[in-house]
Amino acid sequence: MNPVSSSLTCIYLPARKRRSSRILHTCRFFAASAALVCGIAVFAAGQSPVPSDPKGKPAKPVPPDVIVFANGDQLTGKFLRSAGGNAVFHSDVAGDVTVSWDKVKEIHSASKFVVLQKGFQPGRKALPEHLPEGSLTVENKQIELSPTEGVPMQQIPLANVDYVIDQPTFDRELHQIPGLLSSWTGSATAGATLVEATQNTETFNGGFALVRVTPPVGWLSPSNRTLLGLQGSYGKITEPGTPTEKTAIYHAYAERDQYFSPRFYGLGQVAFDHNFSQSLDLQQIYGGGLGWTIVKQPKQTLDLKATLQYERQSFLNAISGENQDLIGSTFAASYVRKLPKGMVFNQVLEYLPAWNNMHAYSANETDSLNLPVYKRLSLSLGTVDTYINNPPVTTPPTKANSFQFIFGAAYTLPPPG
Repeated sequence: MNPVSSSLTCIYLPARKRRSSRILHTCRFFAASAALVCGIAVFAAGQSPVPSDPKGKPAKPVPPDVIVFANGDQLTGKFLRSAGGNAVFHSDVAGDVTVSWDKVKEIHSASKFVVLQKGFQPGRKALPEHLPEGSLTVENKQIELSPTEGVPMQQIPLANVDYVIDQPTFDRELHQIPGLLSSWTGSATAGATLVEATQNTETFNGGFALVRVTPPVGWLSPSNRTLLGLQGSYGKITEPGTPTEKTAIYHAYAERDQYFSPRFYGLGQVAFDHNFSQSLDLQQIYGGGLGWTIVKQPKQTLDLKATLQYERQSFLNAISGENQDLIGSTFAASYVRKLPKGMVFNQVLEYLPAWNNMHAYSANETDSLNLPVYKRLSLSLGTVDTYINNPPVTTPPTKANSFQFIFGAAYTLPPPG
């Protein structure tokens, strides 16, 4: 059969056979297309993407950063930041390495950085037109920044450097506003004691202290700060044939600070206290005032606060005249000290006079020491000393002073960022 007759034969095939032939060819076409697509995908997956600039030309690979130590050793990786006189460098071999500037001979990085000098702490709306920025080189105890073309190189002595921040982080923290549930730091503690003998004793204590600062980085002036806390202790002693003895002490507080300058702020606060040992059913405090960060250093901070407040004291089984509505103040000092090996000491001192009843004053002292154990877990030791000058008249007499020693485990929240 010649080609012409063969073609004619195909044309005059019955309709059912022609439809079957079209279906078969269609299936073959889709199968071949799928195989081609899979082949291209497999080939592409095995290829490394080639970066390119906006003009479509392949971009040059960015070389790794290099740090040279004073003893001649060196690492390759990525220079991350500098704060408090220390440089932080990441290496795939050694991880994050923190080293003081006096032990650094050289650093070379093609990434863009911003340098903030000592004595200058910018706010979101208080930036100068030209901050020192550019690719970074550290040599001869100086930082050299190479900005864009046409801008002269800038040299800054290391002795004048406060912070070095990479450009993407600087821009992000400068413009973003953190969400309500983000940027919280602090710790939570818990402890318990159980004794089963002639007397059965149960004691539980726990609480949390949270802080949220906006912006959450130390190199920007703070805009506001929120503090939330709860500390509680509950104990019960039972013995057959005798009344149950219990102890219940709770303290909850919230404070909102709004900064007028990097160290001066206005504040509003509420606090609630219950102390069964002092016959205090509930003490409520609502007030506002001023605060001043008198010491602000990498290893320690000290805040002084003064408020004017309304205070309501309600006592258990109180007789007429013992429950009081007071107009008073809180004068407080809050101190935080970072000790060697990750230990942290906190102390809060408070004096609460009442201006409409000078005998109804009170005072509090809280001390705590966190000792790191493993990663973010630590042991917490602390004392809480509370004094009320006007406890109610009871039988036996209610002591004016309440003292607690608290021991437990603590978990520290990771820092923001």
